[in-house]
Amino acid sequence: MTADADAPLAVMEALRGPDRAAVAVADPLEDGGSGWPGVRDPDALRAQLVDWLSQYDNAGTRRTYAYALGLPIGWVDAIGGVAAQSDDPGIRRPPPAPAGPLHGLAWFRWCAAQGLDPRAATGAHVKAWLHALTAAGAQRRTRQRMLSTLSALYGHLAETGAVAANPAALNRSRLGLSSSARDASPTVRLTAGQLKAMLVAAGRLHYTSDARYQRLYALRGVAVVAVLTLGLRISELVGLDRDDLYRTGGEEVLRVLGKGGLRREVYLTDLVRVALAEYLAERDRVAGAALPARRGRTTAGGTPLIATRGGGRCSRVDLYTLLRRIAAGAGPALADVADRVHPHALRHAYVTIALEQDARIQHVQADVGHATIATTEHYDRGRRTRDTSAADLVAAAIAAAPGPGGD
Repeated sequence: MTADADAPLAVMEALRGPDRAAVAVADPLEDGGSGWPGVRDPDALRAQLVDWLSQYDNAGTRRTYAYALGLPIGWVDAIGGVAAQSDDPGIRRPPPAPAGPLHGLAWFRWCAAQGLDPRAATGAHVKAWLHALTAAGAQRRTRQRMLSTLSALYGHLAETGAVAANPAALNRSRLGLSSSARDASPTVRLTAGQLKAMLVAAGRLHYTSDARYQRLYALRGVAVVAVLTLGLRISELVGLDRDDLYRTGGEEVLRVLGKGGLRREVYLTDLVRVALAEYLAERDRVAGAALPARRGRTTAGGTPLIATRGGGRCSRVDLYTLLRRIAAGAGPALADVADRVHPHALRHAYVTIALEQDARIQHVQADVGHATIATTEHYDRGRRTRDTSAADLVAAAIAAAPGPGGD
């Protein structure tokens, strides 16, 4: 799209006001009288979108949907009062990524370019949008994901009476987007040896010139990698509080909030238990706490499990950047894949390593919270035990793998 074509889409950019956490953010186009391109009642449309997004408890889910649809991330974060920035100098935020070839083809941007009120969209409009995505080079998995997001939105709008029907409820088989028509996963496949190399590298990296915080940052890096070896999503990790680490049935577990607001208990391996204990002890020491906050008590309530130096919650971007840095410092073991390592690669590794160790697939699916897989539906809190988790098998494979230097 040209710069002139992008001009009327300013309403879709991040809305910035003096108070980033305020929900009632000023709309610059509204002030100028232009409104939302193609929409006569932009306030009503925004209210309908807020109604849809606010039903998702997980801020990461709201961001993912907003990004896919072309909504301003800052505006969507304001729905839940989410802090957008990390104050931690130990983890540096990269410059904003340049707009990719699909930037102008997010659904709401595409509708605005057509002067189309999204609530007036038909199946023909959605198919034209999908064809535009194809022409721009969008892969099948990308189009599947974007159509699924769009269908979720219009399903809600149809239920609430904002639209007469769901225009995204198309025949996916004819479009080549059926669930059976899947491309091979592009996610890099990490081995147990590579995970071990990342753990070693995390503890050895030089994070800061301030010696007071070097050990804290190193232990945090190890803790992040260790927890991700349990198969967690990055959104699940950043959402964990210290109170989510507790004992039940004689075992230490993490209480994880997954997709759809569903909680599950994830059993700690010795690797994760030690990494978290050392990191939290050092964090309390640096913070000058007289005594470490006791897990499971109100004294630790609301404090992030993995925190910035100032005690705030790390963002997904923070931890993504941290993992890339750790992978780059892991030496020959990750030399060929360091620039492709991201949080989901560790989650993917958990599944593949567990299955290679002959773990029951039902246990693995329950561990990682694949709520859409029918074979996990019979698992509930009463039936989850350490024996129905593959975590120890994965930890044992990591421990048995040769070290980075062959040691």
